[in-house]
Amino acid sequence: MNVFTEHKGIGVLIDSINVDTDQIIPKQFLCKVDKSGFGVHLFHDWRYLDDAGKQLNPQFSLNYPRYQNASILLSKENFGCGSSREHAPWALMDFGFKVIIAVSFADIFYANALNNGLLLVRLSPAEVQKLMDEVQAQEGAQISVDLQALTVTSPQGSVFDFDISSANRHDLLNGLDMIDVTLTDKDAILEYERSIPNWRA
Repeated sequence: MNVFTEHKGIGVLIDSINVDTDQIIPKQFLCKVDKSGFGVHLFHDWRYLDDAGKQLNPQFSLNYPRYQNASILLSKENFGCGSSREHAPWALMDFGFKVIIAVSFADIFYANALNNGLLLVRLSPAEVQKLMDEVQAQEGAQISVDLQALTVTSPQGSVFDFDISSANRHDLLNGLDMIDVTLTDKDAILEYERSIPNWRA
């Protein structure tokens, strides 16, 4: 997993509540278990006007020319609700998102995202709205997120504090996924296994 310390990027907004995982990555695309190749299907039913994914929907924010190369997604309450599919954070990351900022997240989506290195930031409704207003007001507006300082800086310089568990923060700052965290105790695990009687001997 990549180390995450800070990120600055173009923001794009999905100004909705209850954005569910079936919209983030529809079920017909859950055909494999590696983490790549899902970005092209991200928000398929909203991004495209046809089932084949050939005709872009010009009314969907991710298709606006001004938001191309956006890497920070802004949304509102209960982002990532619905099914527990881990493919949802995979699709967001494969598309190029590094950070999702919202008022709140569904619990399982929140855990899945952090376990895969996608930083989720909870801010108040007023703070999210201010970020959305500033992003809409200026094309190319960039947001800065600092995981060391636990701050989000808006395009016009307002600074908002956010919180994250110390364990999640440590893992992201050090690029550790769940297997890496387990392997930090490898010596203790091996010592324990050596202490267990070999009943098959």
